[in-house]
Amino acid sequence: MLDEGLDQWRADSSPRSNRARVSNCYSCTIVTYDMTSRPDRSALDRLAYSQEGYFSAAQAGVLGFSAQLLAHHTRTGRFERVRRGLYRLHDYPVAEHEEIRAAWLPMRERAVVSHESALELHGLSDVMPDRVHLTVPRSDRGVRVPGGVALHTTETPPSGADVVVREGIAVTSPARTIVDAAAAGTAPEQIEAAIAQALRLGITTPSQLRRLAATKDQRVAETIERSVQPMPSSA
Repeated sequence: MLDEGLDQWRADSSPRSNRARVSNCYSCTIVTYDMTSRPDRSALDRLAYSQEGYFSAAQAGVLGFSAQLLAHHTRTGRFERVRRGLYRLHDYPVAEHEEIRAAWLPMRERAVVSHESALELHGLSDVMPDRVHLTVPRSDRGVRVPGGVALHTTETPPSGADVVVREGIAVTSPARTIVDAAAAGTAPEQIEAAIAQALRLGITTPSQLRRLAATKDQRVAETIERSVQPMPSSA
């Protein structure tokens, strides 16, 4: 999992060590180098391991890996090319939800996993999304969308308590996820199942769901309200 508390990260690849500044956006690590040098494999390994084996071409570039060198390591089997601009270490163990991580990582500076993909990450309902759902600010609506990704835009991007980290991935909170999925048209029975599971697990509350539902239309508010009402006791 990416460490939200990191504020500095060093790569010591040569006698003239490079300093890197690390900041977090949606709980993801962004590495900015003051200077480049010869390829630093150990630094790339450490970075990739902090991202479940993945790294971007841009991240590799600041560690001294040119496009030609990335292509060479891909041909020799050291790296795997996931899609344009995204790679993973060949020997890193395959984990659950790889397709979600692979879609989110290239956009991690602006995107958060949401809707049905977030339901899947939280283990709520039985939805099986055919695409990876990501949410970005409305100002980023013109961003290039990778294949297999459903991009949602909003004028109120999730932040603060509405974003959590699961398996090192920035994802909307359970309450935000449920309400967003309901607004996007996820089947009512899946929404009801997700609410029942989330309340039983104690990962959301009726008040949190109602607060977020109030920002949507009446249909969503009614769906949420029906699901959070206590079941009548039997006579």
